[in-house]
Amino acid sequence: MIATDTLEPAAAPIKAAASLPPGLAGTPDDKEMLRAAVDLTRDIAVARPEIYWPDMLVSAALGYAALAGAILLDNPMIAALSGVVSALALYRALLFIHELTHIHKTALPGFRFAWNLLVGIPMMIPSLMYEGVHTLHHARTRYGTAEDPEYLPLALMKPWSLPVFALSALLLPVGLLIRSAVLVPLGAVIPPLRKLVWERASSLSINPDFRRRPPEGDFARMVFWQELGASAWAIFLVWWSATHSWRPLLIGLAVISLTALLNQVRTLVAHLWENEGEAMTVTGQYLDSVNVPPPAALAPFWAPVGLRYHALHHLLPSMPYHSLAEAHRRLQKHLGLESTYEKANYVGLMPLVGRLARSTMMPR
Repeated sequence: MIATDTLEPAAAPIKAAASLPPGLAGTPDDKEMLRAAVDLTRDIAVARPEIYWPDMLVSAALGYAALAGAILLDNPMIAALSGVVSALALYRALLFIHELTHIHKTALPGFRFAWNLLVGIPMMIPSLMYEGVHTLHHARTRYGTAEDPEYLPLALMKPWSLPVFALSALLLPVGLLIRSAVLVPLGAVIPPLRKLVWERASSLSINPDFRRRPPEGDFARMVFWQELGASAWAIFLVWWSATHSWRPLLIGLAVISLTALLNQVRTLVAHLWENEGEAMTVTGQYLDSVNVPPPAALAPFWAPVGLRYHALHHLLPSMPYHSLAEAHRRLQKHLGLESTYEKANYVGLMPLVGRLARSTMMPR
C-alpha cells in the first residue's frame, strides 16, 4: 500500500505559496510529480515475499558465516577480510528494519518475528528501536523540524560536527550491549531508570532533543518480548565471554561497529540537511532528500535495500524496496530530465559528502 498522508499535499499544500518560508521549506508542491508518483506505480506497490525472505535470510547467513571466519581464522589478513564481508552482509540484513516500519503488518506473515530472531536480537537492535519512531520522520508536518527524531541541520552546523557525527557510530555496539545487559534489566526494578532508558536510549534517532512516548497496546507487548530476548542474549554473551574468552565478543562488536559506521555515513548523505526547523511541503522534503541511482556502482553496498532511492522513498514511503528502481525509471521517463524529480538525483557518495562539508564551512 502507498501511504496517503505523505501525498496529501498534492491536493492541499501545507501553506499557501505566498506565505511559504524561504529555502527548501518554501518550495511549492509539484502536483504533477506527486500525482505521477502514485499513478505510475500502483501495480508495483505490493511487497513480494519471494524477494524479501531469500534476500534477508541469505544476507544474514553470509554475515554470520563470515563473522565465524573472522573469529576462527588464523591468518590475520583473511580474518580481517572476512570481517569486512560480515559487516557488509549484516549491514544489508540489518537494514530490513527500515522495511518493517513501512510494509503493512499483514504483508509478510512471520517476517518481523524471523527478522528479530535472526538479526535484530543477535545484533541487539530489535525492531522496537525503529518502529514507531521512523514513521515520525515521514510525518507531513514533522519532517525537518525539532519534532523529527531523525533530522539535524548538519549542513548548517560546524565543520567538526560531521566527523564527530560519523565516528560516534563506532561506539554504538558497546552502548547497545550496556543497554540490553545492564540498563534494561535494572529498569525492570527501577521505574525512573526504565522511563529514562525508554525515552532516551530506545530509538535509532539522531535528534538529541527527541523524547520517546511510552508504548501502548499491542506495541507495548511486542516491546516486552523483544526487550526480554535482547537482554537475555546480551547477558549470555557477557557471561560466556567472562567464563571462556572475550575474543569472539570483541570481534563481533568490531564488526557491528563497522556496520554502524557504514550506516552513519549513509545517513550523512541521505538528506541535504538544509532545513532550519520549518515545516516543509512534500516537494521540499523530496528536494532535501537524495537519490543515488545507477550508474553509481557502489551505492548498493553503502545504501542497500533500496536506500539509494531515499528521496523517492519520501514520495512513496510504503513502496517496497524491490520496486524502487522500476518506480525511478518510470518517473524519470515520464517527467523528463528537466523536471523537479531529477533535481534530487546525485552521482555518488563522495560528491555528496563534499557538498555537505563545504556547506558547513560557509559563513553564517
